[in-house]
Amino acid sequence: MRTFHRFSTRLAGAVLLGLAACSGGSSSSGPAPTATATPGPGSTPPAADARLQFVSGFYANTIANVGSARELAVLPNGDLLVGTSGNTIAIVPGADGPAFAGTPRTFVTLSEGPANGVAVAPGGNVYAATNTTIWRIPYKRGDLSESTATAIAHVRTGPVAPNSDGDVHRTTSVAASATTLYAGVGSSCNACVEVDPTRATVFRMGLDGSNPVNLTKRTRNPIALTVDPATGALFIGGAGQDNLPYGHPYEYVDSPASHGTSGVDYGWPACEENHVAYNPLGQNPPPNCATTVAPAIEFPAYSTLIGATFYPLGQTGRYAFPSAYRGGLFVTSHGSWHCCPATPPRVYFVPMNGDAPATPVNWSDPTVQHQDFVSGYGSSGSTTYIGRPTGIAVGASGSLFVADDQTGNIIRIRHR
Repeated sequence: MRTFHRFSTRLAGAVLLGLAACSGGSSSSGPAPTATATPGPGSTPPAADARLQFVSGFYANTIANVGSARELAVLPNGDLLVGTSGNTIAIVPGADGPAFAGTPRTFVTLSEGPANGVAVAPGGNVYAATNTTIWRIPYKRGDLSESTATAIAHVRTGPVAPNSDGDVHRTTSVAASATTLYAGVGSSCNACVEVDPTRATVFRMGLDGSNPVNLTKRTRNPIALTVDPATGALFIGGAGQDNLPYGHPYEYVDSPASHGTSGVDYGWPACEENHVAYNPLGQNPPPNCATTVAPAIEFPAYSTLIGATFYPLGQTGRYAFPSAYRGGLFVTSHGSWHCCPATPPRVYFVPMNGDAPATPVNWSDPTVQHQDFVSGYGSSGSTTYIGRPTGIAVGASGSLFVADDQTGNIIRIRHR
């Protein structure tokens, strides 16, 4: 477990908001090569770590520091909500403004953690997700704190799997459309057969928590959740299992609704990738993977996908990205503990054609569908990283925000 840190002030308007924490390849497609980040013109916050590299034409600034920062959500007025590994959601006022953001502060304190998941529904309500609970938080434009959070649904209502290998995932993620709330719930092991139907799944429910349905099953740790604002389609991604042949399984992002309306079977732990029966539990006869899902977008093993967001196709605003990025998908990779080679952290960009990747999946090469948008966190020769990206979100003015739970830094990325 991580330790509890108290608040401490930093210069240049950045503040470390300490929060209790219980854990809870590039391609030829897309825009061009990377360049070292530099601050933009005018009065700006400190530049992001100079070791980070961004696609040419982009720069980044460190706008805040929130201890154990996890998922992100931007409010309509440009304030930024930050999920954490503690039991609080933080807020960074004015994050999408022209210069310095405001001092981070506690937006809401929940009765349990980890408060990993946070989302804003188009109607205005804020949603949060902790280990066992989905919360609805009333919000009025400009609010910087809330004292009320209502539990609208519960997950992890059953026991940990028998003979769990101890890899018990405690985080829950949320995403919201205009009519629907989604929750991604991690498994109680690295590889097992769950007995609790609320684990290793993604739920679909009403915005009031009503009528929950298992949209997926056998989805090991669906941390990354995002809704395509152009189509309303949910996309999920997460961390793959360990202890398979090195370099497997590939990790994925996929839209469950493209395969069915409920109970979409991603096959974990028996089946991965293109219906491959890895069979880590030694089933006899071996598992039949014919009816499991082969995801549409693949990433290298051990990427540990944590956050995802679409860059809106119709994005406007002062900081809107060039057209090559609009409608595309950004995905954060937390990086691997496996070595060597390691899979270092990064932020991926996936060019999309609607809800399909611009480049079809290649089952021999999990690097062809995306490119590095932010790199430089580390190398394949070591698991010593300078940061580990988590949440990611787009502001109304077009800025891209990326959180990092190792340093607590939140960077704001803009195009020159």
